[in-house]
Amino acid sequence: MLKLNPHLSVDCVIFGFDGQNLKALLTKRNIPDPENANKFITDYKLPGDFITDEEDLQTAANRILKELTGLTNIFLKQLWVFGSPRRINKERDINWLRETTGLPIERVVTIAYYSLIKIAESQQENANINNALWIKVEEISELAFDHFEILQRGLKTLRTRLQIEPVGFELLPRQFTLRQLQNLYEVILGRELDNRNFRKKILKAEYLVATDDKEKEVAHKPARLFMFDKDIYEKSEMRDLGFQF
Repeated sequence: MLKLNPHLSVDCVIFGFDGQNLKALLTKRNIPDPENANKFITDYKLPGDFITDEEDLQTAANRILKELTGLTNIFLKQLWVFGSPRRINKERDINWLRETTGLPIERVVTIAYYSLIKIAESQQENANINNALWIKVEEISELAFDHFEILQRGLKTLRTRLQIEPVGFELLPRQFTLRQLQNLYEVILGRELDNRNFRKKILKAEYLVATDDKEKEVAHKPARLFMFDKDIYEKSEMRDLGFQF
């Protein structure tokens, strides 16, 4: 049996996009109410776990992602280290850790990662088994431990990187419209973008490739579908050129 390191954990901010909303994958906890033994308190936390004695950090993060989504080889970057002595200061969080691990935990340092995945490709069965569900980022106001702070750090980092490199394509289906792409940018940046200016800038990117396909089964005039060509992007001498909107 693998031994857990009770002082070092990995937490993952997993972002997904459903075409309209930026979402985060959270796990649900049902904790006994200390004031009423017959009731439970429901709250949410970021997916995470302690590392084992045979794992490095990246391996632990990949394990957590696979357990929750069933996916491998997806976008995953280290976000930040959270090591405040007071990051676990709620009694119910301390009790939950001790009860679920059987260890007298006092303090935990966590290394946070953030990941971008296509919701449609994730395995719902994996999420169900782990009591995980997708929640709109804008509707999240409180999480267990210091996980809300970690989520906000992940969102800030995503907003910055979105305008430096084309990470947004990790959240879109293989083929998408320019409207879907603009919706993604607007949702992540938290503001509306001028339609003409957005298209003018984005269409300059050689790695945004128009296909011969168009939308199907839509009430309006079908829009052309585009693809992100990663090979072109990686070969481009201007690959670090961002889109400042």
